[in-house]
Amino acid sequence: MEPAETNYFDLVPCYLTVQNRDLRLLKANRRFREDFGEFEGRHCYQVYKQRSERCESCPVLRTFDDGLCHRSEERIRTARGREVSVVVYTSPILDERGEVAGVIEMCTDITEIKRLQDQLRDSQERCRLLFEQVPCYISIQDPELRIVDANRRFREAFGDHLGCKCHQIYKHRDEECVPCSVQSTFRDGETHRSEEVVTSLAGEQLNTLVYTAPIRDAEGAIRHVMEMSADITPIRRLQSQLESIGMLISSVSHGIKGLLTGLDGGTYLVNSGLQKNDPQRVTQGWEMVQRNIERIRGTVMNILYYAKEREPVAEPMSARALAEEVCGVLADRARESRVELRCEAAEDVRPFEADPRALRALLVNLLENSIAACRVDSKKPSHAVIVRVRGEENAVLFEVEDNGIGMDRETRQKVFSLFFSSKGAEGTGLGLFIANKIAQAHG
Repeated sequence: MEPAETNYFDLVPCYLTVQNRDLRLLKANRRFREDFGEFEGRHCYQVYKQRSERCESCPVLRTFDDGLCHRSEERIRTARGREVSVVVYTSPILDERGEVAGVIEMCTDITEIKRLQDQLRDSQERCRLLFEQVPCYISIQDPELRIVDANRRFREAFGDHLGCKCHQIYKHRDEECVPCSVQSTFRDGETHRSEEVVTSLAGEQLNTLVYTAPIRDAEGAIRHVMEMSADITPIRRLQSQLESIGMLISSVSHGIKGLLTGLDGGTYLVNSGLQKNDPQRVTQGWEMVQRNIERIRGTVMNILYYAKEREPVAEPMSARALAEEVCGVLADRARESRVELRCEAAEDVRPFEADPRALRALLVNLLENSIAACRVDSKKPSHAVIVRVRGEENAVLFEVEDNGIGMDRETRQKVFSLFFSSKGAEGTGLGLFIANKIAQAHG
């Protein structure tokens, strides 16, 4: 080898060796000698890895076998004990007959690159862990609003629907939301905020506070948008409850004020009747007192039922007896309102299990509304409220019918809503809401 060639061999900034078929080191450059010391007569695996047998996968042997160049990554140890990560390239040295006489092996130190790769991998794993464990719903969306990635909480709440569009998953519809925070971020590259109502995989409606942020590529173009949604359903539920309590206080106050006025009137008639020794006046006043006390009792029971979620306490009972009892309780009120009250209960209705107090409150509320609907109707010569009870295969059916003023479409839509009343100051808006809750609680 000429001096200039030798110089080139020594100046290559990596570990350069020539090996024979026995993997003995025949020649090595200066960088190799500085880091690994004397090598004459030693095998490469003794020098590189301080082991007594060949490596399981050796690129030098593969080159001897097929005459081709090969590549691998290895960890080796210098004479001073420093571990070095290297990428290995092997190339055949051919003799005059074209046969492989030796192999030149070049090992490039990539320790720093591997360290940076490990750091990057650790950072990616930490980011992925944060992405998966963060306590909100996160999705990554493309310009077509398709979900390309989602975290664990999103998948648990909405399912694993990668490739589907967000509005299909969140709101089960084919049309995009207007306005759309994700689209806004794609347009202007800014963070956007909105509040949405979405539907989970289980059919539960969730109030969410949504933030969107752009994800840019190396050139700064927005490729995806991250949408983060925090579940604020408990907060909105609490706000709704606080608003409901305020409305309840206001509504009940007006209702009780009217009932107290009625009590005052009844008390006055009783007192004046006693003073004047007028039994008829006393009876009239006492009936007013009893009627208003009963109404106050009903209002208080409705408030208590609303204030606390109650599981029905079921016990065997007779549907016919219950219907007749409720009709008996409201018979005087119906008579005062000039309303005929009838109970039509089939003889063959079997006993069933339910909460007697709850069902009694349900039927009383329905009958009170029917009687009131008849009382304010001046267009018909006569009015009637009919309570029917009949047994079905797996149920008992209670039906309340009246020919009062009826309900328009808006009233039908709102009739079971909390605090909705068509009676003005006379109604608290609790009765039919409570009746509906009792019915739902009984399935």
